[in-house]
Amino acid sequence: MTTPNASPATQSRALVVLLVAVTLAFGWILAPFYGAVLWAVIVGIVFAPLNRWMLQKLRGRRNWAALGALVVIIVLVILPLLVLAVSLVREATRLVQRIQSGDVSVARAFESIVAALPQPVVDLLDRFDLADLGDVQRRLAESAGRVSQYVATQVLDVGQNTLTFLVGLAVMLYLAFFFLRDGHLLARKVIHAIPLQGDHKQQLFGKFKTVIRATVKGNVLVAVAQGTLGGLAFWVLGIHGALLWAVVMAILSLLPAVGAGLVWAPAAIYLVATGETWQGVGLAAYGVLVIGLVDNVLRPVVVGKETRMPDYVVLVSTIGGLAIFGINGFVIGPVIAAMFIAVWDIFAPGRIAAADDDGGKHPR
Repeated sequence: MTTPNASPATQSRALVVLLVAVTLAFGWILAPFYGAVLWAVIVGIVFAPLNRWMLQKLRGRRNWAALGALVVIIVLVILPLLVLAVSLVREATRLVQRIQSGDVSVARAFESIVAALPQPVVDLLDRFDLADLGDVQRRLAESAGRVSQYVATQVLDVGQNTLTFLVGLAVMLYLAFFFLRDGHLLARKVIHAIPLQGDHKQQLFGKFKTVIRATVKGNVLVAVAQGTLGGLAFWVLGIHGALLWAVVMAILSLLPAVGAGLVWAPAAIYLVATGETWQGVGLAAYGVLVIGLVDNVLRPVVVGKETRMPDYVVLVSTIGGLAIFGINGFVIGPVIAAMFIAVWDIFAPGRIAAADDDGGKHPR
């Protein structure tokens, strides 16, 4: 007995269901290593020009070109980051030990700051029940204890999860080799499979590549610049843990406009409050005129200009991405925001273009 063939419409629906099912299953399998896969894709996109240059030098030998590009990435990017991470863990461990031993006291620092404040500010703090030094010091001491315990736990977790990290790094480098070698072929297949018009597919894929490159290169460049400048200032002023604070400023600089100031501004206030007035004033001026200038001048040029996204969209999408995806969110957030804008631009091009003629920017 033979079974009649299904109609074309039924076969098409069944194929779509099967496609969705196997795609979700494949995503579920890759979920434990989504960070490694993400960064492998990023490496393939950002360092594609390096791979093309290697391909020319090696006369079209794709395997050797991808391997050469990967070696350059490991030597110039991966190894320095690993050395920096080890130094950062040591610096954080020393800071935690100093906090636990009482050598560094957040409560004493707060008391010095309050004592240096003018009376109107003290009265304002009193209205919010923040002028009771005993109570505030107790809260700060408890918070500092919890923070130090959290940092100590994270440092311990880093040591315990070294094997997991190394496995993820190996997976990322392994995949990055193939994305460097075959990335253009994979991109062509993905573009061909998307059921949209050719110009729309090119627009979306071009936007995706542009945002990845601009976000990674631009934000990393700004982070390195601000972290280096801030750490250098802390080192000159003799502030303990200059390397740690430099890395913290670099990480926070992923947040446009407000990032590094969350570190150097309290440090400047503390210096003024503890009697080191000129050092505090100098740090504040340096933070505004030098560190802040990097954010206000460099970021719009290397990030906003290429992505053509308003500053507020970059800020909100970055914060949201970091909150949901962790450190990977500084890339994922802006990419999702850019794709959102691109899709709506395809859907309603006239309205979006009219609303975004000035890039959503206003004079600073």
